[in-house]
Amino acid sequence: FSKKRTVGTGRAGGWGVVEGVGTQRGPSPTVCMLFFMSCRVSLSVIRLALPRNPTLVAKPVSPTLRASRLLVRFNSLSSVSTLFSMPERRPFVRLPTDVYPVNYGLRLKPDLIDFTFEGKLEAAVEVTQGTNQIVMNCADIDIITASFVPEGGEEINATGFNYQNEDEKVTLCFPSILQKGSGSLKIDFVGELNDKMKGFYRSKYTTPSGENHYAAVTQFEATDARRAFPCWDEPAIKATFDITLIVPKDRIALSNMNVVDRKPYPEDHSLVEVKFATTPIMSSYLVAFVIGEYDFVESQSSDGVTVRVYTPVGKAEQGKFALEVATKTLPFYKDYFSVPYPLPKIDLIAIADFAAGAMENWGLVTYRETALLIDPKNSCASSRQWVALVVGHELAHQWFGNLVTMEWWTHLWLNEGFASWIEYLCVDHCFPEYDIWTQFVSADYTRALDLDALDNSHPIEVDVGHPSEVDEIFDAISYSKGASVIRMLHNYIGDEDFRKGMNAYLLKFQHKNASTEDLWECLEQASGKPIAAVMNSWTKQMGFPIIVVDQEQHGSDRVLKISQKKFCASGPRNDENCPSWMVPISICTSEGPSCTKMKVLLDQPETTVNVTNIAPDHWIKINPGTVGFYRIQYSSAMLESLLPGIRDLTLLPVDRLGLQNDLFSLARAGMISTVEVLKVMEAFVNEPNYTVWSDLSCNLGVLSSLLSHTDFHEDIQEFIRDLFTPIGMKLGWDSKTGEGHLDALLRGLVLGKLGKAGHKATLEEARRRFKEHVEGKQILPADLRSPVYLTVLKHGDSTTLDTMLKLHKQADMQEEKNRIERVLGAIPAPDLIQRVLNFALSEEVRPQDTVSVIGGVAGSSKQGRKAAWKFVKDNWEELHNRYQGGFLISRLIKLTVDGFAIDKMAAEVKSFFESHHAPAAERTVQQCCENILLNAAWLKRDAEDIHQYLLQRKAPPV
Repeated sequence: FSKKRTVGTGRAGGWGVVEGVGTQRGPSPTVCMLFFMSCRVSLSVIRLALPRNPTLVAKPVSPTLRASRLLVRFNSLSSVSTLFSMPERRPFVRLPTDVYPVNYGLRLKPDLIDFTFEGKLEAAVEVTQGTNQIVMNCADIDIITASFVPEGGEEINATGFNYQNEDEKVTLCFPSILQKGSGSLKIDFVGELNDKMKGFYRSKYTTPSGENHYAAVTQFEATDARRAFPCWDEPAIKATFDITLIVPKDRIALSNMNVVDRKPYPEDHSLVEVKFATTPIMSSYLVAFVIGEYDFVESQSSDGVTVRVYTPVGKAEQGKFALEVATKTLPFYKDYFSVPYPLPKIDLIAIADFAAGAMENWGLVTYRETALLIDPKNSCASSRQWVALVVGHELAHQWFGNLVTMEWWTHLWLNEGFASWIEYLCVDHCFPEYDIWTQFVSADYTRALDLDALDNSHPIEVDVGHPSEVDEIFDAISYSKGASVIRMLHNYIGDEDFRKGMNAYLLKFQHKNASTEDLWECLEQASGKPIAAVMNSWTKQMGFPIIVVDQEQHGSDRVLKISQKKFCASGPRNDENCPSWMVPISICTSEGPSCTKMKVLLDQPETTVNVTNIAPDHWIKINPGTVGFYRIQYSSAMLESLLPGIRDLTLLPVDRLGLQNDLFSLARAGMISTVEVLKVMEAFVNEPNYTVWSDLSCNLGVLSSLLSHTDFHEDIQEFIRDLFTPIGMKLGWDSKTGEGHLDALLRGLVLGKLGKAGHKATLEEARRRFKEHVEGKQILPADLRSPVYLTVLKHGDSTTLDTMLKLHKQADMQEEKNRIERVLGAIPAPDLIQRVLNFALSEEVRPQDTVSVIGGVAGSSKQGRKAAWKFVKDNWEELHNRYQGGFLISRLIKLTVDGFAIDKMAAEVKSFFESHHAPAAERTVQQCCENILLNAAWLKRDAEDIHQYLLQRKAPPV
């Protein structure tokens, strides 16, 4: 049963409708009433018209009407109990507002041997109305003493601490009323430096001499500052922070601000007391501190900000690339926003054990090593690009997120979607040779479209209550769809007005909190366009439209008939309550493929558009630049006229990519035959562009994975070899003079694809080069390592695996270790697959990287997928304990089960997670089950036609 709570809305005073579909009798009226109650929808009147059931009209229950018309589909329910498997949202209440903090004076003394810490909090607070209790957030912390000192009054000791562990709150009870006014709250507490990569935690690293040491580091977003100190851990409750750390004197201590004092700790001369400057007013989730051993490189940006990149000891050289990016990026953002960076310094630091890619703590940005460190000799082009993007993303947050913060987690998408868009703008400024906006379409835009076509997607804006729900929305909808609709909005408004609106927004809300509507208002005032009306259709409802286009020639004019309907991964639906969008549509023609000839705003289900002065033999294309967030279905004649633009490259790369990607999605949804798409793919034989190949490669990977469930898997490998051989031959193995970043990426992609598909010459050359690399005769260039490692493993044996594990052990760079970890799963023999899975949970693999090892096994073959799923089930307790509540558990589940294509596997996955709860991954599980059913339907529908087509390609011409 779908978790959708509302499907469409109608006029106030309308009827609530539930339809029973595919059931013998339809659900009973009582069940339907309960359904509405469980949806938390208050309706003034509910009328339930059910097949073969008497109509029930409920008396008015409330004068309010939140959703006045609902269409809810019951698919065949074997029993009423199935209905109630829909999980209830946990009740949640935000913190009371009768006491709020103005300043936190925080002293922390971590013990890096016993993994505990002691803390003292002295917070300046305001009591807004008399109360005898203070409610704060607190998790995994033991309070020893607490007291309140009213300004000019006597200290009042708390008489009890009531912990609400489920809600991660503590109530401090006082014997008398705390009167309205200022005061000081003092708390002494102790906590644990945990190993869960959240809160105040320990991170293991190896020193240059080979010893294991631990750093104490933080990760507070979304709701884990409360694991380091009792606090008001909500983004809207901002305060200033004065932080002091008591640490071993041979360790570096960092926090958001610069150090203002460092002196010996009187009680123990092996320790020092490090005091940091007062922060600006800020949210608790952006506070950070790090204690460990690091080297650094330093520079100043052109606008006078001190920038440091902290690296593991002995690897300062590897921080130089990120330093260069950061010093270019800060002035770029200052200029773009017309607001200076507000702190005196910014530190970027590489953390050994780190769950996310990076975290934008104000003034102290933490990163995975692979998202920050670049070795000039041993880092590949894709790693440099990744570092540039992540640095650009996190530094954007210093303004958008840190200076102006979302009011509540419901608006998280604005933070992440915006930073995920502007990181590309920034990298395009720093490295125009990356052609990064074309890559955006493949990396973010198409990924978001795929996820958002599912019934189990969610709107960009999700009503978040309980903290346990926050982690679920750190996904491709918040980041990638968020970025895609902001890119569409920027295109709709134009850069000048967009910047004007952004500046107004940042100035109006700096050091405060804002919601999505506040940004729309500023952009609307700057541009004079109906921003809120347009954008609400993209952020408040899930999904996106498919734009259906047909044309007629009238003299020298072309009349286009354009209509919209919701695009569903499972194929067209004829729901009467079909949602619609306000769709900015651009149109170009073969006369100017890179120029927009016409723009319209489609604000109704269908319209006709007259494009003047178009010769009958010229083509018309919708959505040039692939900016609008929708799929397109052209009439056969329009599509036919566009296809030559793929072969002769007159269509822009981003449009060649978009056309192919749309067709692939239509095939998966059963709207066209997959064979048609394979024919279009063959037209890409002259394609020179890396990103276009990357997207083709990705879609062929999906198809190859699907067909691994058939007995003609080898035929699709042959198709891949045929398609990629010409470009492989043209590129060769060695880089040529004058080649750049994109050539390096393309060569790695093509050789990897040919090697994996068993292209004989590629396999032989990969084995030869691998042997020379291992023997130290000729070290592989970094850009060739992934494709070579993948190829030799895919066609390798136990000796190959042993050699690869030895290379892993010897690797000094985390990038190289990760590169090996990601491809180990390609090994084909079942016993070796098991060895790789066991290796994933060994001490040799950092906790955050276990996921990519298991994912690599699942993604490499049918056998691998089965083995990985069994391994996850068998080791569920350990894996869940390690990643619980974080997004890594969602990623693990998705990578492991998404590729199945048998109906019964969906049931097995669903059943497993019903008895092994993973609240943070609830939606991911539903999406995976849906994907498995979609794969199975696709296979049933198209497998035989694909097989016949692949056979016919091989048949000698008659």
